[in-house]
Amino acid sequence: MMDGDGEHASVKNDAVPEINHPPELDDPSLYINREMSWLALNWRILEEAEDPSQPLLERVKFLAICGSNLDEFCMVRVSGLERQLDRGALAAPPDRMSPGEQIDAIRVEIQHLFEAYSRCWQELLPALHQVGIRIHRVADMNKADQDVLRKYFREMIAPVLTPLAVDVCHPFPFISNICLNLAVVVRDSAGFHHCARVKIPGAGIHRFVEVPEQGRTLQQIALHKTTDLVMLEDLVAANLDLLFPGYTVTASYLFRVTRDAEVQIVMDEAPDLLTAVEESVETRRAGSPVILEVDSSMPDSVREMLAQQLNLTPHHIYGWDGPLALVDLWQLAGLPRPDLHDRPFLPEIPLSLAGDKDLLSSLQHQNVLLYHPYDSFAPVIDLLFQAARSPDVIAIKMTLYRIDQGSPIIDALLEARQNGKQVAVLVELKAKFDEKNNIIWARKLEQEGVHVVYGLVGLKVHSKLCMIVKRERDGIVTYCHLSSGNYNAVTTRIYGDLGYFTCDRIIAADMAALFNALTGYADMDHFQKLLVAPCGLRREIIARIERERERHLQHGDGYIAFKLNGLLDEEVVQALYRASQVGVTIDLNIRGLCSLRPGIIGVSETIRVTSIISRFLEHARIYYFKNGDDPEVYLGSADMMPRNLNRRVETLFPVEDPEIKRVIIDLILPIHLKDNVKARELQPDGRYRRVVPKPGDERIDSQEWLIAHRGAWHHAT
Repeated sequence: MMDGDGEHASVKNDAVPEINHPPELDDPSLYINREMSWLALNWRILEEAEDPSQPLLERVKFLAICGSNLDEFCMVRVSGLERQLDRGALAAPPDRMSPGEQIDAIRVEIQHLFEAYSRCWQELLPALHQVGIRIHRVADMNKADQDVLRKYFREMIAPVLTPLAVDVCHPFPFISNICLNLAVVVRDSAGFHHCARVKIPGAGIHRFVEVPEQGRTLQQIALHKTTDLVMLEDLVAANLDLLFPGYTVTASYLFRVTRDAEVQIVMDEAPDLLTAVEESVETRRAGSPVILEVDSSMPDSVREMLAQQLNLTPHHIYGWDGPLALVDLWQLAGLPRPDLHDRPFLPEIPLSLAGDKDLLSSLQHQNVLLYHPYDSFAPVIDLLFQAARSPDVIAIKMTLYRIDQGSPIIDALLEARQNGKQVAVLVELKAKFDEKNNIIWARKLEQEGVHVVYGLVGLKVHSKLCMIVKRERDGIVTYCHLSSGNYNAVTTRIYGDLGYFTCDRIIAADMAALFNALTGYADMDHFQKLLVAPCGLRREIIARIERERERHLQHGDGYIAFKLNGLLDEEVVQALYRASQVGVTIDLNIRGLCSLRPGIIGVSETIRVTSIISRFLEHARIYYFKNGDDPEVYLGSADMMPRNLNRRVETLFPVEDPEIKRVIIDLILPIHLKDNVKARELQPDGRYRRVVPKPGDERIDSQEWLIAHRGAWHHAT
C-alpha cells in the first residue's frame, strides 16, 4: 500500500515544472487540480485506518470516514464534472484540466482507493476477531446459530423487504441513492432464469446484526469482551429462499448506486426560500446516477444489465471486495469497548468562566479564547441560557449552519423568546446534507415566535456569529461570540475550532451591521474591523500578503502563517507566490484541499505546506501576518476557496487582545507547525509525505500535546 518513501504509490504523480526562468503565475503547471487534492486527502485519512498504533476501533472509524468522504466526493464533485461534460464547463480551473480529463483521472484514482479500502478491511477483520469482535459469514456458522438467525430474519427483516421482479411486466425499479441492494438471480420450475432486486433496509435496522448470545460463556457476556456479528446483506442473502418460494435462488450480488446530490434551488416555482429548498432536497434521491459499485464477484452479464438500466457506461462501474457503504462502519466504531478507543479526557473550562459565575459580567471586561474540543463548549451554552433568563438582556442574534439533534442552543433560544427577548436567528437552509434538519429547526423556532431568516438566495451564510445585547448600568453592551465552528454541541467534541468572546464596541457595531444586511436591506461592504465575504475579504487578505511582501523587500523579515481547511483561490495563491518570490517565509497548515505547489524554484521556494490528520478534525482558521513589530491575527469561518470568497457570507475577525494574540502566535500556531507525528508535508509534485522527527528531535503530536496541555492558553493570559 505504501512505497518506500511512506507515500501511497497510486496517488497521481504530477510532473514538477522544470524552471529555467520563473513562469507566469497563471501557468497551469503551478496548480494542483482540486479533485486530485480531494482524493489525496482520502489517502491521508486511509493512512490513519492502516496505522496499527491507533486504537482498533479508531482505525475502523477512519475507514468509515473514508467511505463518507468518497460518497460526498462522488455525489457532489464527480456529478458536477459530469454535468460540465454534458453542458460545457463554465470556466477552466487554474490547472486547466478539462472535465473529461478530470473524470478520467478520477476513475483511475477511485478504483485504486476501493482496492486499498478492501485491503485495509481485510487487515482489520482478523484484528477485530482477535479482540472478540467477530464478524461471521452466515454460511460458516453452526446449524443452531443459523436457525436462530433465520427466525430473526423471518420476524424482524423479511416484513420490511420487497422483492421486485425485473421482466417485461415489471420495469426495472428505481434504485435510491447510496442504498445497498441485492441483484438476485432465480430459476423457475421450467429451468428459466429471472432477475430481481431486493433493497437492503437501512433506517431502523443495523448493518451489523448481533448474533444471539448462545455460544458465549457467561463470563464473556458479563465482561462484554465478545461480540458476534453478521452483516445484514449476508443475512438477507442467506435467506432469499423465503422471499422467492417456488423458485431456486442461484446467485445474488451486492450493488450500490451513487447519484448526483447537488440541490438545484428553483425560486420561480416556490413562494419562499424554505419551500424552495425543501422541494429541491426531495429531488436529491432521484438525481442522475454517477457511479455503480458492485461486488467483484458479479458477472459481466449482470453488470451490463445494471449499467444499461441505469444509463451508465462500463467506466462508471467499480467492482471491489470490501463492504460496500463503508460509512456504515460507524456502527462498528461505536461499540462500547473503551479499551479499543482513544482515551477520553475532561475538557478545560477557564477559571473566569467556571462555576456559577455570571458569565455576562465576567466577559464585560475581558476577552476569552476557547479552543474546542480541548476547551469545553459548556460556557457558550451556559452564556446563552443566562442571557435567556437575565431580565436585562434585550436581544439575541445568531447564525446557525449545522444544528445537532436535541440542540441545547435551540433550547436556550426558545427559552429566551418565552422570556420576552427579541430573538433573531439566521438558519442556513442550504447547508449541504443538513437541509432537512435545518428546515425542522427553522420551523420550530418560527412557531415559537423567533424571527427566522432562511439565508440568502445565491449565497450561503457560513459565518458563525452570536450577539447578546444587554442593558448595563453604563448603557447598552453587546456581548459577541465569533467562531470558526458551528453552534453544535456534538461537533465541538470532535472538531478543532476556535471561539472568541469580546465586547469590543467596533466589532459589535460591525456584527450589528452584518445582521442588518442579512435580515433586512443593507450593504455588506462597510465594516471597520470585520473582513466579510463576498464583499471585500479576498481583497483584504491579498492586501495584507502584499504588505508583507513590501515589508520583506525593505527589512527582510516578512513572515506569513495560515492555518485553514482549504486553499484553492487563484488570486490568493498568486499573491502567496509573489510574496515567496521575494523571500517571505510562509507556513501553511492546510487540512484538506490545496492547489498551491510549494518548493518550486523561483516561485514558491519559501512556502511549506503541511496537513494534519488525527483524532479530531482540524477545522480552525488562523491568518497571521508578522507585519514587523505590529503583528495581525485573524480568526473566523473563511477558507481561501472561490466558494467561500464568492458564494458565501464569511467572516474573519481580528484578535487585538495582546495576550490572546501572543498565545496564538507563540503557542497555538507553532504547535501545529511543529507536528512531526500526524503531519504530512505537501511535495511539489502534489504528493504528501509523512513528516518524521529528525534524529534527536522531540516527537510532537500536536493534538496529543493540546490535550496534555489544555488550558495552557488561558494560564498564559
